Amino acid sequence: MPGMKKTIKKYSAKHALSGVLKILPYLSDRNILRILSIAKKASVNPAFRERIIVLEDKIKSGHPTLEIVRRLNKQLSAVPKKKLIANLFANAMFDGTARRQQILKEEGWRPPFFFVLSPTMKCNLKCTGCYAAQYTKQDVITTEQIDRIFNEAKELGIYFVTISGGEPFYRQDLLELWEKHNDMFFLVYTNGTLIDSKLAERLRELGNVAPAISVEGFKKETDERRGPGVYEKLLEAWKCLRENGVLFGFSATCTKYNTEVIYSDDFIDFMIEQGALFGWYFQYIPIGRKPDTSLMATPEQRAWARERLDYIRNTKPIILADFWNDGHLAGGCIAGGRVYFHINAHGNIEPCVFTHFTKDNIRDTTIRQALQSDLFKTIQKHQPYSKNLMCPCMIIDNPEVLRNIVKQTGAKPSYPGAEAIITESAAFLDEYARKIHELWDPVWAEKYEYGKKLKGLDAEVAEKLFSEK
Repeated sequence: MPGMKKTIKKYSAKHALSGVLKILPYLSDRNILRILSIAKKASVNPAFRERIIVLEDKIKSGHPTLEIVRRLNKQLSAVPKKKLIANLFANAMFDGTARRQQILKEEGWRPPFFFVLSPTMKCNLKCTGCYAAQYTKQDVITTEQIDRIFNEAKELGIYFVTISGGEPFYRQDLLELWEKHNDMFFLVYTNGTLIDSKLAERLRELGNVAPAISVEGFKKETDERRGPGVYEKLLEAWKCLRENGVLFGFSATCTKYNTEVIYSDDFIDFMIEQGALFGWYFQYIPIGRKPDTSLMATPEQRAWARERLDYIRNTKPIILADFWNDGHLAGGCIAGGRVYFHINAHGNIEPCVFTHFTKDNIRDTTIRQALQSDLFKTIQKHQPYSKNLMCPCMIIDNPEVLRNIVKQTGAKPSYPGAEAIITESAAFLDEYARKIHELWDPVWAEKYEYGKKLKGLDAEVAEKLFSEK
């Protein structure tokens, strides 16, 4: 009987969410605020409640949030729309959160919201500065192991998984795995060149897979870094996904050479025109055997991009995330199992996609055990690494932290040469971090620290951040 009640409750939640999405574009702002008020009271996660408060404030100020919902409702086909509601919202954000909170209450630790899996390092492109090129191309992690990983994840309340690489669509078994685990939601970082009408139709049928296609700007920037003719293939991929009503977005790496382009009105407007409903921004990180620090965006470019990001979010109907510039919204670094972790193609379990040090392999352990390793516990103990959450990263913003953690835990490089980030690049990154803090420490103090204005932080982060030492 308890199981039946839970099933009915879960079905009711999904049905209600589906109904809300359909009618939301036609509701008055007042009624939308009423719905958010109900959701705020029903949420079991304090951080989610804070996010709802922020959303309420945005709607009251005329933020383009409602237009984003209208775009979702208009552009998505029936199955992708259904899976977005059932898998991402109901399973990952509601049921999954309840399960993770239960583990926190019973066991004293909380599983992360998601993780990144790189099932292959094979790729048909050779992009300048790509870290995937540092790995061998032999896939070690098997279909059976991936299946087990997904099952273990759901036991921990994790229903959202990001797939990276290499080029994920090289592995045909992923399509079958996504179908088998049709209660999960998958964000796939892809170069887009393998997406044709047939694959787009398959993704529409699955509904629980959202491609994030890598792009460097327009034709000039994309073809310069990714190779001649790639941009034209992306135009075709976007067209196929758009015509099939698949949820998709873009992924852009911020470098010294394209920052002003990928944060421009022209670029964002163009991506919206192509049908992108979301976008992820990354900073170029100089990792691998031959780290190229010359590709990194300058501290001044990062500061400019952060201001541009705030402007775009308040004026354009597209969901944007920026892992480095959103540090103040996420409570600092989200790696090391605090919010996510990474499993590479060899099964090595890493703190994040860019921190190529490891102590465990999924072939020898479980996700539950790995999340409680001394490497992950040490990272979480140090988070946030700085009282300035605008400088969240232990690789480029607080590089001494990564060096100390590797030394303290004995973590090993994931491949020969990965240690270059803490050896030959150390002097450069120390100076880079000094400039970042010089630019942003005064801004942090003025906007956040003195008034303690940040919302959405969990209690542990807030205590570390604002307590006097």
